[in-house]
Amino acid sequence: MGIVAIALASTGALALSGCAGGSTTGDAGAIITTNGTEPQMSLIPTNTTEVGGGKIITSIFAGLVSYSASGEIQDEVAKSIESEDATTWTVTLNDDWTFTNDEPVTASSFVDAWNYGALSTNAQGSSYFFDNIVGYSDVSNMVDDPTGATDDTGAVLQVAAPLAETMSGLTVVDDTTFTVELAGSEADWPLRLGYSAYSPLPKVAFEDMDAFGQNPIGNGPYELGGADAWQHDVQIDLVTNPDYAGVRTPVNDGLTIIFYASFDAAYAAMQGGDLDVLDQIPESELASYESDFPDTFVNEPAAVFQAFNMPYYLEHWSGEEGKLRRAAISMAIDRAEITDVVFQGTRTPATDFTSPVIDGYSDSLKGSEVLEYNPEEAVAKWAEADAISPYTGTFDIAYNADGPHQVWVDAVVNSVKNTLGIEAVGKPYPTFGAALEDRDAQTLTGATRAGWQADYPSLYNFLSPLYQTGAGSNYEGYSSEEFDTLLQEGAAASSVEDATAKYVEAQEVLLQDLPTIPLWYQNTSGVWSDGVSNVEFGWDSVPLYHEITKN
Repeated sequence: MGIVAIALASTGALALSGCAGGSTTGDAGAIITTNGTEPQMSLIPTNTTEVGGGKIITSIFAGLVSYSASGEIQDEVAKSIESEDATTWTVTLNDDWTFTNDEPVTASSFVDAWNYGALSTNAQGSSYFFDNIVGYSDVSNMVDDPTGATDDTGAVLQVAAPLAETMSGLTVVDDTTFTVELAGSEADWPLRLGYSAYSPLPKVAFEDMDAFGQNPIGNGPYELGGADAWQHDVQIDLVTNPDYAGVRTPVNDGLTIIFYASFDAAYAAMQGGDLDVLDQIPESELASYESDFPDTFVNEPAAVFQAFNMPYYLEHWSGEEGKLRRAAISMAIDRAEITDVVFQGTRTPATDFTSPVIDGYSDSLKGSEVLEYNPEEAVAKWAEADAISPYTGTFDIAYNADGPHQVWVDAVVNSVKNTLGIEAVGKPYPTFGAALEDRDAQTLTGATRAGWQADYPSLYNFLSPLYQTGAGSNYEGYSSEEFDTLLQEGAAASSVEDATAKYVEAQEVLLQDLPTIPLWYQNTSGVWSDGVSNVEFGWDSVPLYHEITKN
C-alpha cells in the first residue's frame, strides 16, 4: 500500500485567527523572520534532539515523508512505502531528488545515514530511533570497559564495541529502492519516518561529520544562505532551495531564525516590528498578547508536554525513599492554580505523560491521582520518606533563562515550599544548551525542567525517547524492565487499539515510579505581524514557514 493510505487521522489542526490558509498571494521574494534558540549540537539530523536545532534541520532536510498541519503523513522523497507483513518494508524513492550540492538522493543516502545514526561509536542522540531494525543490537553493542574503569558506585563502565558497522536489516536494492526488516511487526512504522533522524545524508557528510554539521548540505525546502549563514548565538539565515521537489515548496524567499536571549526580548521585537512570527508567548505577556495582536494570534492545543525530572543519582531520590519523595513533590503542586493564574489558561494540568491531541490519550489512567494537588497526602508521604532517611538541604529546579520559565518555576517551588515546609528555589542557567550540559554530565544538584515536543504524532514517541532504558533523551537514567517490556509489546502490536492498551499500561508504571513529574500540556500560543499572511501552526506547535508570505 502507498504511504498516504496508512496516514493517521487528524490529531488536531490549529484553526487560526487571521489565517488566510493556503493562499500564495503576497510578496514571495521576501525573508521571513522568526525566533529560535542556538542549537545545542552541530546540525546533524541523527544528533539533533532539541527544538532549537530541530526547527533548522526540518527546514533544510526532507525525509521519506513529512507531516501536514494536522499530523498526517505525506510523501516527500518516498514514492511508496509498502509491506505485506508490517515487518519487511520496501521503500521506493522518487528519482528526481538532489542535495543542494547536486548529488542525487539515492537509497544509499538513506541507508548510510541511518547506519551512521545507529552505530554506537558515533554516539548520536537519536540512535534509539533505529532500535527496531534488525541488526541494531550489533551496531549498538555495549560491553564492560576492558580497562576495568568504574563509576562512582564501583560499577564497571560500559563502552561501545559494535559487532558490525551496518545494520543487517537495511538492504540497498538499487538507486531508488531499499528494504527495511524490522525486529517485529509494526503496522504504523511509516508514521515515524517524518522525524528528522530519518533524513538522508550526502556522501560528503561522511568525510568529516563535524565540519558537515557546521555547514550542512540538505535536500529540503531551504538551504543555508552561505558559508557564514550560521552566526552562533545570533541567528541562522536560510534561503529557498530552487531544486526542492516536495510538498513544502516555499512561497517566500527564505527564513531567518534569530536566537533571542529570552522570549521577552523576542516579544519586544514583535511589538517593535522587527520580527514576523513568534511561536511562544512569554509569561509576562500572556494576559495581553491577544489584545496586542487581536487579529494575528493563536491559542490552541499542541503536542507539547511540560514536566521536571529528579535525577536518580542524587541522594534521597532513588529506591523506596525516592518513590515516596517523588509522589510527595507531585502532590504538593497546585497545577490548576498555576495554569490559571500564571499561564492565563494557555496550559492544561497534566493527567498523563503524552498530549490530548494525540490519538489514544487518556485522562483516567490508574494511579493518576498522584498528579492531583493533595497537600495532606504530600506531607504524609514526605514524612514516610524522612523516616527512611531525613532530608536536608534545598530542593531546586534547574531551568534555562533564555526560555519563558522563571515565573512558573517560582510558582512550583513556592507551592512545594508552602506545602512541605522545605527550602525550595529555582536555579537558572543562561541558555538551554548550558542546562543540557549539566544534565548530560549528571552534575545537577536537584530537579531539572523537562518537556517534550513530539517528533511524530504517536503515544510511543512521548514514551520511548524519554523513559526507555538507554534512550537518547533519558538524561536522568530511568530504567524499568516492566516499562520497557510493555513499550516493546505495544510497538509490536498488530493493531492500533492493542498498541494503545499497552502504552496505557506502560504509563501506569510511570505513575508509580515518576521518573518525571508531569505538570501540564502546553498550548500553541503565538503571534505574527500584520506584515505577513498565510500563517499556520502545525500539530507540533511549529509554524509552517514555507507557507508564509509578506504582505
